[in-house]
Amino acid sequence: MSMTLRRLSRAATAGLVAAAALTAAAHSAEAADTLGSAAAGQGRYFGTAVAASHLGEADYTATLDREFSSVTPENEMKWDATEPSRATFTFTSADRIVDHAQSKGMDVRGHTLVWHSQLPSWVGSLGASDLSTAMKDHINGLMGHYKGEIHSWDVVNEAFQDGGSGARRSSPFQDKLGDGFIEEAFRTARAADPAAKLCYNDYNTDGVNAKSNAVYNMVKDFKSRGVPIDCVGFQSHFNSNSPVPSDYRQNLQRFADLGVDVQITELDIEGSGSAQAADYTKVVEACLAVDRCTGMTVWGVTDKYSWRSSGTPLLFDGNYQEKPAYGAVLAALGGSGDPGDPGDPGDPGDGTASCTATYTRTADWDSGYNGQVTITAGDEPISAWTVTVTLPAQQSVSSLWNGTPTWSGNVMTVKPSWNGTLAAGASTGFGFTAAKNGSDAAPTVGTCTAS
Repeated sequence: MSMTLRRLSRAATAGLVAAAALTAAAHSAEAADTLGSAAAGQGRYFGTAVAASHLGEADYTATLDREFSSVTPENEMKWDATEPSRATFTFTSADRIVDHAQSKGMDVRGHTLVWHSQLPSWVGSLGASDLSTAMKDHINGLMGHYKGEIHSWDVVNEAFQDGGSGARRSSPFQDKLGDGFIEEAFRTARAADPAAKLCYNDYNTDGVNAKSNAVYNMVKDFKSRGVPIDCVGFQSHFNSNSPVPSDYRQNLQRFADLGVDVQITELDIEGSGSAQAADYTKVVEACLAVDRCTGMTVWGVTDKYSWRSSGTPLLFDGNYQEKPAYGAVLAALGGSGDPGDPGDPGDPGDGTASCTATYTRTADWDSGYNGQVTITAGDEPISAWTVTVTLPAQQSVSSLWNGTPTWSGNVMTVKPSWNGTLAAGASTGFGFTAAKNGSDAAPTVGTCTAS
C-alpha cells in the first residue's frame, strides 16, 4: 500500500480502530490480568517482538493478541528488509505486522532506522556525501510510509562499543560521517514524523558503566542543545554471565532525570523456574519505580522462536504454556490472574470511579504542535475513561495515538484504545498532532469521566 493510501486508510477507518478498542476492552473484561491489561493498570505498555512469518500460526497469534499491548517488528523494518536496493522500498512484511497490530488496538514500536548491522551491501560502498544523503532518504522513506502510525522509533541502534572505553562503534556511518551522524539522524527523524517518539537504543547499558555513561553524556548533550530525543531504550538481555545489575533502577532513573522517557525494549532472561522468575520481577519492579519508564517489551512470544532459544529466556515455553516467570511478571504488575477477585476494577463495592485529565504541549513548530493529555484514576480503579478536547475553530488534528477519537464539530471525544484499565492513582494518556492553521491557542480539555 502506498504512503498516501495508508494515510487515507487510517483517516477513513476510525470505526476499525474503535472496533479494535472494543476488542481490547473485551480482553480486559474476560481476562483483566493479562500482561497488557495489567501493565496498562500501571500506566505502561507491555509488548513483544513479532515476526511476520509466524502470524499464520494460530497459537502464536492467540498468545500475542491476548497478552500484549505493543509490538516491535523483529527484523521487518531493518534496512536490509525495507530498502534492499537504493531508493527501492519494500514494506510487505512490515505492513503485515503493523496492520495486525492496528486491528487489535496495539501500539507499534519502529525498529530500527540506522544500525551498523543488517545493512544491504550497497550502503557500505557509498562515499561520505552519498551515505549522508542515503541515510536521510532511508529515514524519510521508512518513517514517511508509517507517518502517524508508530508510537516510538529506535532511530539509532547500538552506536557505542562494549568495554571500558565508551567509544563509538566502527560502522559505515561512524567511520565516514563521524560523531555527528547520530544527531543528523535524530533531526531528520523529527522532521519526518513530529508525532513519533524518537529513541536511542543499545545493549549492555543496563547498569552504570562506561558504555552507559557514554550514552548518558550524549543524551545530556542532546537535551542541552535541543537535539530532538524523547526516549532511551535499554535492551536488557540477561543471563548468568550478565545478570540484572544491582543499580538497574538507579540507571534508568538517571536517564529519566535528563528529561527523556526510558523503555525496556528487548527484554529476555535466560534460565528457568523461580530464579528466572525472580530476575523478571526485578526488571518489572525497576520500571514501575521510575515514573518515566513507559513500558517493557520482551524479545519474542515463545521460547521456541527466541534468538536465544537454548536459554529458554521468555515468558511462554515452546508449547505456549505460561512459565513461572509469566506469573511473576503478572504479579509484579499488580495482576492476580482472576478478574473476579475482590478489588479488581468492576467488582461490587469498589466505590465511585473517577479520573482527572491534564493537558501539556510537548512539541511546537511553526505550523503545528503535539499535545499530550494525561488521565489519572482517582481513589478507585477504573476500567474505562472518556475525555473531551475542544480545539480552537481554525485548528485540526492530523493524528492521534493511544486513544480512539470521535468528532462533533471541533470537539474531539477520546476513549481508550488499549489503555482503559487503571489502578487507583495510576496514569495513562493519549497524544495528538494538531495543525495550527493560523491559531496558536491551546485546546480546552473537559472533565474526565470514568467507569
